[in-house]
Amino acid sequence: MQDDVYLVEGQKWLRYAQGDLQAAEAAIGQSDFEPRHVCFFAQQAAEKALKAVLVFLQRDVPRTHDLDVLVNKLPQKWPLVQEFDDLNNLTDWAVDSRYPDPENDATDEDASEAIRQARAVFIAVRRDLRAHGFDIALEEAAEVSGLSADELR
Repeated sequence: MQDDVYLVEGQKWLRYAQGDLQAAEAAIGQSDFEPRHVCFFAQQAAEKALKAVLVFLQRDVPRTHDLDVLVNKLPQKWPLVQEFDDLNNLTDWAVDSRYPDPENDATDEDASEAIRQARAVFIAVRRDLRAHGFDIALEEAAEVSGLSADELR
């Protein structure tokens, strides 16, 4: 793939991540959605944001939902690698949220925590990509994160 194809594909992964994060945030507390739906969308947002980095860096994107595996494939000197050394709880929602299990039903607190973690991952991904010279639309990231574009710089 040419470099510009990677940029386009990376942006697409980020848009999907942003959409999943927005879906999670819109669903929380809505009577039509259960906390498990929110947890699933939050996990997917973090997963797609991390995979976007791999696409931008022209690395293979593994077929995994394990967020720690994805983080460990990133350059070790990137701040987000240091910030997110254990995303196991968020990873678990990739599967646990899709199948009935009375011992593992998501709660409102789980949903809030999943969104918090996913938003933090998304913001860190955007920040680190910008810091490494990738042209990312900060206005979109600011809209999702609730921060200003200047705070994300």
